[in-house]
Amino acid sequence: MRHVRLLTAAAVMGLVAACSTPQEDAARAQEGAFEAQEKVAKQRLELVEKYQACVDESAGDQLKVDACDSYLKAAEALK
Repeated sequence: MRHVRLLTAAAVMGLVAACSTPQEDAARAQEGAFEAQEKVAKQRLELVEKYQACVDESAGDQLKVDACDSYLKAAEALK
C-alpha cells in the first residue's frame, strides 16, 4: 500500500512538472517568430547583395541589369 502511495505521488508530481504555463508557450512561440524573421531578413540581405553584385558586373548593359532585377524582385517578395 505504501508503494502505491509513493508511485501515485511521484506520478502526480511528474505531471505537474511537465505542464507548461501559457506564458512559457507564448515565449517559445515568440522566440520562434523572431528566429523566422531573422532568417527572412538574412535572405533578403543576401538577395540584395547578389543584386548589387550583378548590377556592378553588368557594366551598364541594360539587358544584364534587367536580368539582375529577379534578385531585387525576390527580395521585395520576402517583405
